[in-house]
Parts: sequence; structure tokens; C-alpha cells
Amino acid sequence: MDNQKMTAIKRFSQSIMEKDQTGHGMDHINRVVRLADKIAETEACDYFIVKAAAYLHDTVDDKLVSDSDQAFQQLEEFLQEIKISNIQIQQIIHIIKNISFSQELNGTAEKLTIEGQIVQDADRLDAMGAIGITRTIYYGARKGNQIYDPKIKPRTLQSKTEYREESTIINHFYEKILLLNDSLNTDYAKTLGQKRQKFLESFLTEFLEEWA
Repeated sequence: MDNQKMTAIKRFSQSIMEKDQTGHGMDHINRVVRLADKIAETEACDYFIVKAAAYLHDTVDDKLVSDSDQAFQQLEEFLQEIKISNIQIQQIIHIIKNISFSQELNGTAEKLTIEGQIVQDADRLDAMGAIGITRTIYYGARKGNQIYDPKIKPRTLQSKTEYREESTIINHFYEKILLLNDSLNTDYAKTLGQKRQKFLESFLTEFLEEWA
């Protein structure tokens, strides 16, 4: 793997994500990279593509940047500048465009390569467990969402537009976070996911008991 190029990719990600205040900052990025590293060790894959996509996956997210199309263009230009091949660029972009939960809701997500599956698993694992609980509450608070209202029932989301509409913080666990475990791809991620899923379920049980 070209360490010089990977260092440049990490710095590019950091330049965009270091000021994030939605739970998608560099602490999240670095955890996803570390998780992707661990998963990649158990799969036959292109390690450079995995790590590059893990670093870059949130730099163009339309909920985090003002203009997603412009962000994609900026990303492609950067990758060309550091001499990433066109084939590798397209592999990285394909992963970034197709790993999100909202793309699946829209029915527009294309089948992921093993590299994409690894990055998706790493990203979803970081939305689960103790870290996932903290990030969900943090993000909901930043958006000004209500913590919980028993009169507002969780939705079965049908589209990205509906997903972007405000809900309560606790409902978000039922509408998305609890569903992630069943969508994990790799055996290693599934093993980690089981533990984190149990923690999520225990937290929600305790929360509802205390609320009542």
C-alpha cells in the first residue's frame, strides 16, 4: 500500500471532518478505519480501496455538506491530483455512493464489492453499541429533536425523504439503528454486531422503564 497517498487521503478527510459537530467527525472516521482494518484482515480484498473509502466515506454526505455534487467533484479532483488511478477512483466513489442506509431506502443502492461491504459494516458498527447510542443522542440534540414522546410511534421508513424528516431521538433507534445488525455483511462484523445489538436493546429497555 502507498503510505504517502494514504496519508494525503487522511489529511483530506481531516480537513473536511475535523470541525464536524454531528457525530461524524474524525473520531468517527478513525474508528471506522480501525474497524475496517480488522474486518479486512478476515477477507480477501484490496486493502488500499478499503482504507481510502473508510477515510473518505463521509466527506460528501449530503446531510453534512452544503453541496454534495460539488463535494464529489472536489473529491475526484483531489484523488486525481495524488495520482490515484481512474479505476481506483471509481471503486472508491462507488463504495461511498452506495453504503448508506438512506440509499437502500430509496432503492438506488447498487451491489457492493467486498471492499464496499467491509466499509459499510465498519460504518454501521460505529452506529451501534455504546458509541452508537452516544452518537445518536448527540446528533439528535444538534438537530433539536425531542428526546422521546410515547404518543409519537416509530415509523417504517419508505424513502430517503422520509428518513430526513425529524423524529424523536429514541424513535431513531427503532427506525434505523436496531435494523443495522441484520444488514451486516461479513462474519467478523456479525460477531461484533451481536454484542452491540444486545447492548442497544438493553439500553432501550432500561430507558423506557425509567421514562414510565
